[in-house]
Amino acid sequence: MTGLLNACGQSERLETKAATEPSIWPHIASEVAVSKDVELRVAKLLAKMTLEQKVAQMIQPEIRDITIEDMRKYGFGSYLNGGGAFPNNDKYASVSDWVALAESMYQASIDASVDGSTIPTMWGTDAVHGHNNVIGATLFPHNIGLGAANDPKLIEKIAQATAKEVLATGIEWIFAPTVATVRDDRWGRTYEGYSEDPEIVKNYAYAIVKGLQGDGLSNGVFKEQHVISTVKHFVGDGGTLKGDDQGNNIVNEQTLFNIHAQGYVGGLKAGAQSVMASFNSWHGEKIHGNKYLLTTVLKQRMGFDGFVVGDWNGHGQIPECTNDSCPQAINAGLDMFMAPTKSWKPLFYNTIGQVKDGTIPLSRIDDAVTRILRVKVRAGLFDKPSPAQRLYAGDSKLLGNQQHRALAREAVRKSMVLLKNKAGILPLSPKQNILMTGDGAHNIGKQSGGWTITWQGTNNANSDFPGGTSIYEGVKQQVDKAGGTITLSIDGKFEQHNKPDVAIVVFGEEPYAEGQGDRPHLAYQYGTKQDLQRIKSLKAQGIPVVSLFISGRPMWVNAELNASDAFVALWLPGSEGGGVADVLLRDKQNRIQHDFSGVLSFSWPNTPTQHANRFDGTTPLFPYGYGLNYAKVDTLSETLSESFDIGSSVNEVEILYDVQPKKPWALYLTVGDEKKRVESNSEMLNGVEFRTIDRFVQEDSMQLSLNNHVHAGVKLISKHGFPEDLSAFVGSNAYLTFDVSLNSGSLIGAAIGMNCMGQKPCDSQIKIADEQLQTLTTQWQQVAVPLACFASLDAKLSQTASPFSISLIGEAKIGLGNIALRAAVPDALIIACE
Repeated sequence: MTGLLNACGQSERLETKAATEPSIWPHIASEVAVSKDVELRVAKLLAKMTLEQKVAQMIQPEIRDITIEDMRKYGFGSYLNGGGAFPNNDKYASVSDWVALAESMYQASIDASVDGSTIPTMWGTDAVHGHNNVIGATLFPHNIGLGAANDPKLIEKIAQATAKEVLATGIEWIFAPTVATVRDDRWGRTYEGYSEDPEIVKNYAYAIVKGLQGDGLSNGVFKEQHVISTVKHFVGDGGTLKGDDQGNNIVNEQTLFNIHAQGYVGGLKAGAQSVMASFNSWHGEKIHGNKYLLTTVLKQRMGFDGFVVGDWNGHGQIPECTNDSCPQAINAGLDMFMAPTKSWKPLFYNTIGQVKDGTIPLSRIDDAVTRILRVKVRAGLFDKPSPAQRLYAGDSKLLGNQQHRALAREAVRKSMVLLKNKAGILPLSPKQNILMTGDGAHNIGKQSGGWTITWQGTNNANSDFPGGTSIYEGVKQQVDKAGGTITLSIDGKFEQHNKPDVAIVVFGEEPYAEGQGDRPHLAYQYGTKQDLQRIKSLKAQGIPVVSLFISGRPMWVNAELNASDAFVALWLPGSEGGGVADVLLRDKQNRIQHDFSGVLSFSWPNTPTQHANRFDGTTPLFPYGYGLNYAKVDTLSETLSESFDIGSSVNEVEILYDVQPKKPWALYLTVGDEKKRVESNSEMLNGVEFRTIDRFVQEDSMQLSLNNHVHAGVKLISKHGFPEDLSAFVGSNAYLTFDVSLNSGSLIGAAIGMNCMGQKPCDSQIKIADEQLQTLTTQWQQVAVPLACFASLDAKLSQTASPFSISLIGEAKIGLGNIALRAAVPDALIIACE
């Protein structure tokens, strides 16, 4: 964690360690009962295992970084596919491709010819709103929408459907549910939480685990239709300071239990067999290394007898640990390292050495392996057929079948929240002339959000969702049947002779996941307001507007609310956009099809900087539990305040690249005058290699491998081809900054650039002096170029076409990351203007 602290400040180190009171934590009686037969079988297995075999059970590598031969040689206890990882590195891998990999890994794990072990491995995946990594799967609304439905029985059915689609690909373990109780909506994972209130979280955790694993009370667990469940992330991830992903939670222990641990009360009661440790800290101590929480609280007080798995190299963030070595995590109570990238190999050998030299007690290894084997025996992995021979394996008809899609459509209907409906404009007659506009109208990727095929949910087209329905398509199907007319115009323009009776504007946040999604405030489209201008333009032409807002959190949209006749919070509805039309439109006999039933499970902010939660004494714009239906009269003011001051602090930094390019930028690999858009975690152009690497979190930085190429590098370019106004974010005394490491080789030249667009295009290049190039080492350091340097070359932040480019000459491997505009750079290497 030391690197992250250096990057984010020292405050976490100075936090006073929390006072602890174990009696706060109750014993949870799991509905998956302890079995003497299971315990005896596990003990017999453990007694025959070598130290190497035991440690292998505790290592979880990722499919991009191991081979079938690695599995045969080491016999890993499990493996995973991270977001954006696919069999054969093929986004379009078929169901049979997924099953083939599962079968090959399984057979290698039980092949005793090399490692002497016949213990079956297991595959874990993030199926967090359906089997979201696989093309053609049913994508359910993200958790924030499901929370608005407040229907545990529906949630259990969704879990059952998800389990079957996952089993169709040969996978038996799901990293879900996320049971974070979100208290600050600036957090980029807000949409992964069901509610700001622990009551919904607790009830949903119970329902989902029961749906995934089966009913322990009726001895119906781990049948052919079930998978292993994971409640995550233990504990407090939804309560970090300022909503900082992987940040510090400083609540007292009673609050930690009352607010942030109720999902574990529900999930452990239902019998969840694995718990994922959280990236966050509690009073400055990383959870991955917190023995009190992982062992005293979770295992001893709460009685959890399954295993604790780490998050993506989370152990490497503990002080004095690295991704390659972390005895502290095992001693604290972590049972399984999630070890993606090539870190798994040194971690395996280092852990063995640490047991041999006494740093890790053998008893702790035996306890961890006992827990892992207990889950495998309970789940029937020793007795079930191999992945390819299981009941649902390879059944491509299960993936996205009509029954599952109908369930998802029901969930969409129940998750929508009606915030405004002036003069009862909704429901709409499908016989009208309807205009649909906005970049979310016909965009299944946008309506599905992050964790959708790719990790961040980006770089997807509608064709990547076979069987799915965009919001426009859902409306069009019903309008066509009723004899109405509908026009799709993304920019809102229409033929004057075909003036619409009503416009449906679909807009909102672009997809994002952890890291990428953190925000400094909740103002929607601060500084740009293109969507507001589209709504106002339609209104100015006398056209009523129904606004459909796609988002992963409540946001400050007062101006958009004022300008709209009706406003609906859609959240992130997933692949079944037809569910939206079911509620918005009457049928062709003018009858209401489905009324609004969703209500807010998150308070809606009254200002861009308000962080309101139920019972905290604040007054949000819309309180927890708010939601109109067609019988309620809308009393919302049409003159909500549109003035705001988001404060100077949010102007200090404008992130351009962190984990991936921030909207609206796209990243390109460049060699000379040629460029290639980066759309995966590895790209090649004329011998220059780009790949993502882990620094603090999963794939948050990049590495360029140069082979004496002249002017090779990367460049951020506006996606839509129009200039961006960045002048609102930083003053003229600010800097363009990036972090860099010289991982190997040497550089003989480097230049940093910005480009603007307008009446006078500019291409500004600032050379890095040779003596400053020579200071680069394998240690990451921040480099800063004063924006005044670019301004002197006529660069204009108000007309930015490319806010960053780097051109390198040499034979080297260069690490780059954390590209931003910053108001202050106290420890950076300052590049002087030429």
